[in-house]
Amino acid sequence: MRIGLTIFATDQSIGVVELAREAESRGFHSLFVPEHTHIPIGRRTPAPTGGELPEMYRRCLDPIAALSACAAVTERLVLGSGISLVAQHEPIGYAKAWATLDHLSGGRTVFGVGFGWNEDEMEHHGVDMHTRRQRVREHVAAMTALWTDDEASFDGEFVEFSPSWSWPKPVQRPRPPVLLGGGAGPKLFAHLCEWADGWMPIGGGGLSRTLPELERAWSQAGRDGMPVVVPFGVMPSPGKIDHYASLGLDEVVLSLPSAPRDEVLTVLDSYARYVAGDT
Repeated sequence: MRIGLTIFATDQSIGVVELAREAESRGFHSLFVPEHTHIPIGRRTPAPTGGELPEMYRRCLDPIAALSACAAVTERLVLGSGISLVAQHEPIGYAKAWATLDHLSGGRTVFGVGFGWNEDEMEHHGVDMHTRRQRVREHVAAMTALWTDDEASFDGEFVEFSPSWSWPKPVQRPRPPVLLGGGAGPKLFAHLCEWADGWMPIGGGGLSRTLPELERAWSQAGRDGMPVVVPFGVMPSPGKIDHYASLGLDEVVLSLPSAPRDEVLTVLDSYARYVAGDT
């Protein structure tokens, strides 16, 4: 079982570059960071976990910049977004940024994407909450065209560009793995089976029930093989890693606290036993 990590990397937490070095030295497989461009103060949207929104949401680093710095000091660590708020980005420039990161890292990126939950944040980007799913679908399709075609073009509802050149292409062909984050359900699975490569179930609960549902949807959509499934933001406990392995999964991403160096490294050391297979 490959063990990855995710952290709300902020200006107050452990430095993300140091964390990347420490994670790789301990044998961890991957490091994922989330995204919020900003948090509007006059927030109408309730926090997804209830109560007050933790301060780390307003302080998190930009994923592309943070992961680029991590790529420069590591050799094997896989670097991912968990998740990118794709609807809030202009897709031509975003495709260039991700392709550049994949190029510079030697093909070590995972493009974790999500629809987003903060209506106020989206509005500041000119995104209507009710169209966010369609926008993410279209943005990923447009980005994929730029990544795969020497002369790329796109004609959609939200994105349109005439035949164009865009290099570098990602090292990973035809594109970095696109994993869709979110809770299980017919709507999410329909999107996943249409245009993504796999699923990042947040928290990783209930997979014994939902994995067969996803596999049926995947097959009915005419997709070959099986989708990649990576339980994400998991708090490990005795036997949990073995349970994921028994379901046929080969990677899990554990949650680190958004905290100063010493606290994070203590948790990292406690997680190292899962890398060694001592569950």
